[in-house]
Amino acid sequence: MQLNEAFLPLDILPKALQPVTKQAWQRLCEALSQADNVADMTQQPLPSADWPSLSAERRKDLTRVLSVSSFALDTLIRYPDWLATLDSGGELDATPTRDDQIQLLASALENADDEDAMHRAIRRFRRARMLGIVWRDLNRPPGYTMWDTAHAVSQLAEICLEAALGWLEQFYAPRWGLPAPTRDGEPQRLVVLGMGKLGAGELNLSSDIDLIFAFAENGETQGGRKPLEHQEYFTKLGQKLIAALDAMTADGFAFRVDMRLRPLGDGGPLVGSFAMLSSYYQDQGREWERYAMLKARPVAGDLDAGEALLAGLRPFVYRKYLDFGAIESLRELKAMINREVKRKGMQQNIKLGPGGIREVEFVVQAFQLIRGGRDTELQVASLHTALTRLPALGLLPQEVVDDLLPDYAFLRDIEHVLQALEDRQTQTLPGAETDRERVAFAMGHDDWPSLVHQLDEVRERVRHHFDAVIAEPEDEVENDSDEQAPGLEQWRLLWRGELEQDEALERLGEAGFKAPDKTLTRLSRLYHSRQVQSMQRIGFERLDALMPLLLDALADNDTPDTALSRVQPLIEAVLRRTAYLALLRENPHALEHLMRLCAASPWIAEQLARYPILLDELLTPDTLYTPADKDRLADELRQTLNRLPEDDEEAQLEALRVFKHAQMLHVAASDIVGTRHLMKVSDYLTYIAEVILDAVLAMAWKHLAAKHGVPSGCDAREPAFLIVGYGKLGGIELGYGSDLDLVFLHDSDGQGTTDGPRPIDTPVFFTRLGQRVIHLLTAVTPAGSLYEVDMRLRPSGNSGLLVTSLAAFADYQRQHAWTWEHQALVRARVVAGNASLADKFDQLRGDILGRSRDTIALRDDVVNMRQKMRDHLATKSEGDTFDLKHDAGGMVDIEFFCQYAVLALANQTPSLLTYSDNIRILEALAESGHLPEEEAEQLREAYLAYRSATHRAALTGDKAVGRAADYEAHRHVVTALWQRFLAP
Repeated sequence: MQLNEAFLPLDILPKALQPVTKQAWQRLCEALSQADNVADMTQQPLPSADWPSLSAERRKDLTRVLSVSSFALDTLIRYPDWLATLDSGGELDATPTRDDQIQLLASALENADDEDAMHRAIRRFRRARMLGIVWRDLNRPPGYTMWDTAHAVSQLAEICLEAALGWLEQFYAPRWGLPAPTRDGEPQRLVVLGMGKLGAGELNLSSDIDLIFAFAENGETQGGRKPLEHQEYFTKLGQKLIAALDAMTADGFAFRVDMRLRPLGDGGPLVGSFAMLSSYYQDQGREWERYAMLKARPVAGDLDAGEALLAGLRPFVYRKYLDFGAIESLRELKAMINREVKRKGMQQNIKLGPGGIREVEFVVQAFQLIRGGRDTELQVASLHTALTRLPALGLLPQEVVDDLLPDYAFLRDIEHVLQALEDRQTQTLPGAETDRERVAFAMGHDDWPSLVHQLDEVRERVRHHFDAVIAEPEDEVENDSDEQAPGLEQWRLLWRGELEQDEALERLGEAGFKAPDKTLTRLSRLYHSRQVQSMQRIGFERLDALMPLLLDALADNDTPDTALSRVQPLIEAVLRRTAYLALLRENPHALEHLMRLCAASPWIAEQLARYPILLDELLTPDTLYTPADKDRLADELRQTLNRLPEDDEEAQLEALRVFKHAQMLHVAASDIVGTRHLMKVSDYLTYIAEVILDAVLAMAWKHLAAKHGVPSGCDAREPAFLIVGYGKLGGIELGYGSDLDLVFLHDSDGQGTTDGPRPIDTPVFFTRLGQRVIHLLTAVTPAGSLYEVDMRLRPSGNSGLLVTSLAAFADYQRQHAWTWEHQALVRARVVAGNASLADKFDQLRGDILGRSRDTIALRDDVVNMRQKMRDHLATKSEGDTFDLKHDAGGMVDIEFFCQYAVLALANQTPSLLTYSDNIRILEALAESGHLPEEEAEQLREAYLAYRSATHRAALTGDKAVGRAADYEAHRHVVTALWQRFLAP
């Protein structure tokens, strides 16, 4: 039949495209006519028969496709019946399911009895699917986006790879056999890793596919006429697989295959065993190969074995620490690309040119390489997924991601249109006027200048965000620095010893150093030290780049001499762990915080030198100076532990210790800058201990339950156990160096055994649980230990059982406890464990403390115990100094008074039992009338002043001692109260 010119609504097109589309339609009509003639002679249905029934909307879609894509036109000319087939199958509106495509290709391959036939079937299948993908991409059914196109092409490549591989395995099995099973008895197949955009599941319309081939174990094939070593078998199979997709035939190609990302590139073996690959990446892997492996994903063959291989390679790709050294490599790679772009005049390349596709990818991959080892949510191949996760991790503001995602999609849309023109891999904007009009129309613009205007805006935004992440840190410092101060180049010369001594001393003096001669000597000794001079090249380059920035930051500090003396041990500690040098160099603002904190606190400086991993915390000032509350702490710790394998206790212990040190650094930093009240500082330090105890108890319970089961009546998922905090932990008054006074309780009757595979007696179970908790708290890992633990306040002290039943604890407290043990109970509270058991403990504590007592005997016991402590711990003679804790009128006197008051008065005033901390006990005494409000306030002020001074002493490395004259008024208030209530 005849299809006339009116069939297509050409008026929907810009005038410039109407003539070329009319010519395309004429060619298509001629092809249809020829196809009809052939069909008529062979008595087949006419290919054009279904065309008149195309809806008006479908004809508009066809007009758009023919106006833009020569590939689509050529395909329809060659296979004119495909349009009706795709239309009836719904493929013009939606991507067919994976299973439907697999079945369709399997049917096409059923009759392929040689490789030529297999090649033909795969190429035709691919071409038909690509026609549908191009159609959908240009016409955009509702809800359809660039990401759908990228996913559809990636899925198509995976289906073709798997089908070709399966066909080749079967075809050559009679001749070569099949690989021998692994040592575990599992069958072996080729592992095909997709790299680049295929690995990400985000291929473009006409992309190469980057592959790496691997196999699990060496051996020899079985069942064939000619057994082959696995290396040879998989090499031959890989060669055949490449040809199945890449070879150019009369039907074209399916996918161009690029194997250059494998170890040693074109000079290396085509296929590698898992052992060979692991050894290569561990010993010889280069930075760009880490970058490439970010996108690795099993796409065909043995997918499970591929996942196992990548799990083994993960430590090569993702470092446990924050790896700012990776950004140097990305910067160098980008510089190399820029040189190539400039040399070849490729500024119009939307992938490699400024503000192009590659710069968005670099931004995302920079964060993956730097932080992926810590933030495992970033260990994903998909750029889209990784980019959308950055705001929640605090790595990029949401508004930046809201820019980058649509801008990246816009650039990829242009890329797809460019490739849809001819099914050719290109990212260069066209020069021909007609092609420009086609691209502009496909992108929804009226003309080319309008599209270029939007493109320029997008590229400018991308370049801005790229520079913010990848830019050289020295540029930032030079822009911010005082014009009068020595520049970085001067600091560089001074560090290297290339300035005359007089000039160097003058520079240091101008920068605020009080002892420039000592500073110069210190720097010279460091530069010429054996440690520095024996550093490997890359490490020395990082140190050499850091030191000018560090000296510049010191110059901005109020006490640069002190700051340098405290920071230098940290620098020396990381000379062999140069990723930390890179971290500081790449983050000049982190250097500022480092100077500020170390100048104020030797304790912080020592913590950072001992645990350099804490330097990571300097990168986020928002959290550095804002400690988390208990709920947020618990959530952060839960997320941290959830990222780790459940059975890797060593990693969990290390994570707990790093978490504790990092959170304590946050508290100390906020303490130094004065953003937190003293009471809050102790609250936060106590919260840290509590969430760690919760986690440790859960780990210990889980470990014992898995090994031995649990006692009768217990739930394997929830510990039937209590950890009671005494002393500073119980009183919510923890300091920076406090140990934990603990008592362990359970509510079992001690009868029976556990219900697991290796049952043990119930008392033994709880004893081992207590031992396990102590081990987890005190075991030393590279990040130190969690806490020192003191168990001497349990019933009968060191001679008593490690873990006590609640009933036995109650009996001991009622019948055998000394007065000082009841004093200690005033400060006791549940800090971790079973909620219902905690209620029973609170009831018991109230019963014991609320008993009526002989106040004279109670007073004598308290005074005698206090006198013993003074004899051992107080200052031996009167002088100018005052021991804040132990001297008369100090902290311990207030604590003893509060304990005496609770024991003496709680039977009349139950509100005294509510809290375990001294401040709120004093408030309760005032509210109940036992203390005048003014005197209670004076006691609170004295107690807070003492505690504040002891906190500061811990941070500055001093003893908890003050000038007696400074605390005379506070001591007078405390002493007067002691005389009134406790003097005989």
